[in-house]
Amino acid sequence: MHYDQSWMGFGIVGGMQAGLISAVVGLLLFGVFHWLGRRNGWSYGPQIGWSFLLATVLTASGDLWDLFYFNYAQLQSLQLLKAKLAEVHDPDSIGVRALCELLGVAVGIYVGWVLCSVDWRGRFGGRR
Repeated sequence: MHYDQSWMGFGIVGGMQAGLISAVVGLLLFGVFHWLGRRNGWSYGPQIGWSFLLATVLTASGDLWDLFYFNYAQLQSLQLLKAKLAEVHDPDSIGVRALCELLGVAVGIYVGWVLCSVDWRGRFGGRR
């Protein structure tokens, strides 16, 4: 699903902005699934898997669909191609943006996993 990308930059700047959005969404979703997982006895596998899937669907699916569509759809006319490209924000760097979104989701989930795995009480306020 596409979210409003009209305010985003072009090229690598837009990719970094999209990656940062994806990282934040991945971190938040991992926090939600970690909370659910602790209550239901899940291991880290389902928590990471569901977080990655949902964050990818929410943030990167629009750009991934556009990549797939422009590579495999049979665009019969130049006018149709121009119309479809006009709907896409920065079609020149769509691959960079999709890559940054996927990497952002992975980094956000990794940061969430690190934050949830550390024994904060033992490290800062526990017995010595």
